[in-house]
Amino acid sequence: MRRGIAATALVASLALAATACGGSDSGDKADGPVTITWWDTSNATNEAPTYKALVSQFEAANKDIKVKYVNVPFDQAQNKFDTAAGSKGAPDVLRSEVGWTPAFAKKGYFLPLDGTEALADKDKFQPSLITQAQYEGKTYGVPLVTDTLALVYNKAIFQKAGFTTPPKTWDELKADAFQIDAKEHVYGYWGSTQAYYAQTFLYGEGTDTVDASAKKITVDSDAAKKAYGTWLSLFKGQGLHKADVTADAYAHIQDAFVNGQVGAIIQGPWEITNFYKGSAFKDKSNLGIATVPAGSTGKSGAPTGGHNLSVYAGSDKAHQAAALKFVNFMTSAKSQTQIALKNSTLPTRDDAYTAEVKADPGIAGFQSVLAAAQPRPALPEYSSLWGPLDTELPKIAGGKESLDQGLSNAELAIAKLVPDFSK
Repeated sequence: MRRGIAATALVASLALAATACGGSDSGDKADGPVTITWWDTSNATNEAPTYKALVSQFEAANKDIKVKYVNVPFDQAQNKFDTAAGSKGAPDVLRSEVGWTPAFAKKGYFLPLDGTEALADKDKFQPSLITQAQYEGKTYGVPLVTDTLALVYNKAIFQKAGFTTPPKTWDELKADAFQIDAKEHVYGYWGSTQAYYAQTFLYGEGTDTVDASAKKITVDSDAAKKAYGTWLSLFKGQGLHKADVTADAYAHIQDAFVNGQVGAIIQGPWEITNFYKGSAFKDKSNLGIATVPAGSTGKSGAPTGGHNLSVYAGSDKAHQAAALKFVNFMTSAKSQTQIALKNSTLPTRDDAYTAEVKADPGIAGFQSVLAAAQPRPALPEYSSLWGPLDTELPKIAGGKESLDQGLSNAELAIAKLVPDFSK
């Protein structure tokens, strides 16, 4: 999942306007190849070149299929696809964030893939990732890349402050940050106000935004208040950077970390290539990766993220057949290995974790924390639940409203998204 990464909306809009979407508007000639459209939501600078190269390889091996490649900024793609699919003009293939997959499946926008060529290697994928691509017992996406959050830290900064191992709890992190600031005169930790990153604190208290099985909203429960109380406490104190509630907070945190101005942050593997570009990690082995610190329950975890490739149900049979073949190719062990080596992202199938792939310390480090990742519940609305929290958490962290008031406001907004859930 890409969160907070800036993209040029104008360029994307022009590209979308100039690109035919969906089977019926593809301009295929009766005696020519089938042309399918793929909306790729990867980072246009760091990742897209790898996907474009794979498209060329696919076309070379399948002369009867052409692929119109469109890179759509991640933060715009969900709404754009929703609009396009509703008017029967969506792309044949979408790189769908895992949280979008059940939501679009519920609307009937995605083709069930069980028994198709796209999912021919179903048993090769990590079972939890297949489960996360399902809705009401059917599979609507093939896992392309996976991710989770981890505590990423600057080993040199921690070692100079006297720490040889990363903190295992939030209290330990606070103590380490104090010593790092006192000895090295840099911040020990800089936290995010984004809801996705704050989710780890909920898991640490054994709770979530909602209890999907009980159909109950739990964001304002005692456990959630304790979780967000811990989150809030990490913005104040020696060695802890104050909350950044500006629109560029993501970039500020990332830049500080890669340039050695902060000892640790919470981040995902989509930033591995950017870590290596920073002055602090010219030596890749200086990048430390550990499981997110545990909460008071002793539990630790972070959301399972990533992206699936899904096929538009509104395309005609010829375009669906071509799309299924394309999805199979892009999610193959060979393609995933190539993606991992070029982009430093995590494969979704074990046979893509070759010795060469695991030689990347970033990939190896994040692979080691995947066991603590927590799959999202099979709730189509789940990803949208972070929206109200993205509104309230910066206000709480910035001192504009109390924790109780902010969570109460979030509860009311979430109740509108899942009206059949109790409070």
